[in-house]
Amino acid sequence: MSDAGAAARAAIYDDGITACKGAFSAEWADTMREDIEKAFAEAIERPGGAVGRGPKRYYVEIHPEQMRGFVDLVTHPWVTAVCEAVLGPQYQIVELGFDIPFAGAVNQPWHRDFPMPEVTRTRRTLDSLAFNLTAVDTEEDMGPFEIAPGTQFDDSPEFEHGMFPPKSHYPRYEERAVRKYPKRGDISARSALTIHRGTRNESQQSRPVLVLGVDAPGGVNGEKHDTAVTRAYWETLPQQVRDHLHCPVVDVLTPITQKHTIEGLVMGEA
Repeated sequence: MSDAGAAARAAIYDDGITACKGAFSAEWADTMREDIEKAFAEAIERPGGAVGRGPKRYYVEIHPEQMRGFVDLVTHPWVTAVCEAVLGPQYQIVELGFDIPFAGAVNQPWHRDFPMPEVTRTRRTLDSLAFNLTAVDTEEDMGPFEIAPGTQFDDSPEFEHGMFPPKSHYPRYEERAVRKYPKRGDISARSALTIHRGTRNESQQSRPVLVLGVDAPGGVNGEKHDTAVTRAYWETLPQQVRDHLHCPVVDVLTPITQKHTIEGLVMGEA
C-alpha cells in the first residue's frame, strides 16, 4: 500500500472523506464542464434522463466515452492508490455521472446515498467509494456540499429507508458539519455513507460536480447503474482501465434511464 493510499484510507475510515488538491489543471476541469453541460442538455430532453435530487437539482448518469477526460481520471495515481487501499486491488468502476444544483436549489435533508451494506454494519468495512470533481470554483453562495465527518458508521432503525436520519439526529450533524469549497482540478474521495447534504444555492450559477463510483468485489452499487462502452472505445482503453471497468461492451450506446432515484430528496428539506 502506497503512503498516499494509506493516508487516504485512514482519513476515510476516520472522517469519511479525504481530498487531493490540484490533481488536474483548471483547463482540464473546464473541458469536463463542457462535457457535463452537453450531457445534461441531452438528458433533460428525454424521460428518465435526469432525475431530481431536490428543487432545481438534478443527477445524470453518463457513459465513460461521454467524458473526454475519463481515462485521465481513472488512471490518476491518487485515484488508483485510494481505490486499492480502501477497496482492494480488484476494485470495480461502476458509476459515472454528475450532480447539478442550479440557482434556487434548496437545502437537502441530511442523508446518505444508499442504505448501509451488511459488511459495513457487521464488520465496519467500507466496500464503496464516491470520487467528486467540481466543474467550478466553489463559493459560499453557490450551495456548497456539506458533510458531517465521522458519521459513515452511524446506524439506527430510525433512519428512513436506511438513508434519512430523523430530525432528532440533526444536532449531531449540524455540530459536525463542514462545508467544502473545492476548486477546479481538485478531487475528493468519500464514503457515500457519510451523512451529508447539498445546501441552498443563492447564486445565479450552477455548480456541476462529477461523480465516479467504485465498488469492492461483491459490492452491489453497480446494480443501480447502466454504464456501458462501445467496442471501438473499449479497444482504445489501456489494460489498466479494462481491468477495473466491469460493464457491457456494446455496438451502440443506449442513453441511460436513471435507476438510482432517491425519493426523500425530491422535495428538499422540510
